Amino acid sequence: MDPSEVASSAAIEHLRWSLTNQVGPITFARLIERFGSAQAALGASVRQLESIDGVGPSTAEVIARSRDQADVACEVALAARHGVRIICRDDEDFPAPLRHIPDPPICLYVRGGLQPTDALAIAVVGSRRSTLYGREQAYRFGYQLAQRGMAIVSGLARGIDGESHKGALAAGGRTLAVLGNGLASVYPPEHRELADHVAAGGALISELPMTTPPDTGNFLPRNRLIAGLSLGVLVVEAARRSGALSTAARASEYNREVFAVPGRVDSDYSVGTNTLIRDQHAKLVTCADDILDELGEVGQTLRGTDEEAEAEGEPNLFHVQPTLSGDEQAVCDKLDDEPRSVDQLAAEAGLPESRVASTLIMLQLKGLARQLPGNLFVRPGRR
Repeated sequence: MDPSEVASSAAIEHLRWSLTNQVGPITFARLIERFGSAQAALGASVRQLESIDGVGPSTAEVIARSRDQADVACEVALAARHGVRIICRDDEDFPAPLRHIPDPPICLYVRGGLQPTDALAIAVVGSRRSTLYGREQAYRFGYQLAQRGMAIVSGLARGIDGESHKGALAAGGRTLAVLGNGLASVYPPEHRELADHVAAGGALISELPMTTPPDTGNFLPRNRLIAGLSLGVLVVEAARRSGALSTAARASEYNREVFAVPGRVDSDYSVGTNTLIRDQHAKLVTCADDILDELGEVGQTLRGTDEEAEAEGEPNLFHVQPTLSGDEQAVCDKLDDEPRSVDQLAAEAGLPESRVASTLIMLQLKGLARQLPGNLFVRPGRR
């Protein structure tokens, strides 16, 4: 890949901040709020940086020094060698669901390709140390959901994550793997071949610089991206303190659905999932249709297209009826030749932003909405 193809000019500006010490998603958001753009913030003095909430004199000094010394060209060249693109929120293909979480990543590194339909996604997560039952269910749900047109999001880890990716790929569907390390390497190393298949049928994603090694401190932030990319999170198998439970907690914070597969009551590997169900923090599911039932009109549409394709003998998962669901009609009524953002449409239609984002995907598939740069939407054929 040519370095000029790795990142847009906006992504280059964001990348400098992503490589800056003491600047994470929250501090970056405060910088944008204070200075108006990533580019404007690059010219901020130490004294100006001190005015940012949570940034004192010593931290401002670190930020200014690290910002000015960040080797952006080296990072871009390394990404190019590994076939990785770097995107930011100003880029058209930045995942729409991540725009609306409280702490979106400054940049995303992507090996493979992202599609608008990836917003129709379910995360499948669980323990690295898993039982045969857990691995079978992860594969089964990954296969069934992908077969019905859902993208499968997971973390490429051993156990549940890996099996969910394999199930989605076996069904010929889309799958996204969010890593807790930089994309110059694959962790765990035994999943290198699986990572190649994921990149070919979806994307490997990270917010971490290319050479960042896997570390326990990276996985909680990684889990928020898994939750944020999805309409809902399915926990297949989790022990009492499994990291998968943090993904479920983030999903709840982001107003995503949370599902869990019940496990043996005498198994330590199922304590987390069974507790989620018992405490009503997750909906018990036994098959993909249980999940589609909980996704409202999006789930009904996907189930309908799957049944129609099966009846016709055609595996066309995205052939939809010209009729509109209630949410689709509500959002469609607000679209005209004036570009509107997801949050504007949500306010005008009286719907949650997450539902509007998924509804817009369905309207685009039906030819009734068109996305413009900047994550703005109009009726097709306009502007």
